[in-house]
Amino acid sequence: MDVLVLIGRILFAVLFLNSAFGHLTKTKGMAAYAAHKGVPAAYAATFVGGILLGLGGLSVLLGIWADLGALLLAVFLIPTAVLMHGFWKETGDARMMEQVQFFKDLALGGAALALLGLFAIAGDDLGLTITGPLFG
Repeated sequence: MDVLVLIGRILFAVLFLNSAFGHLTKTKGMAAYAAHKGVPAAYAATFVGGILLGLGGLSVLLGIWADLGALLLAVFLIPTAVLMHGFWKETGDARMMEQVQFFKDLALGGAALALLGLFAIAGDDLGLTITGPLFG
């Protein structure tokens, strides 16, 4: 089972590491979009979001305090769903696209919280990690 958890961690983390790269290398453009969506302090929020995504993704991937990494991802994903993908404000095709993105971010945030619980419960018994959990 440890191998399945490792494969799941890798597949989960790839999305966030790719997104972190975009947030940190295209901060200005992404911040302009965030500002358009009404995110306060959009540049700082975009940059900090990239840091959360990068640290959280690396932590889950490498198994270094993976519970903390999962928490960082949830802290990014759940507010992002609300702030960036307010489908209730949209009409037509834009509403459908934002609704898909909203529920995707919400589901990934839920998965991150589930991973947080898994890492905390399994503790040091979960193999193929560098460290045990920080919480628990």
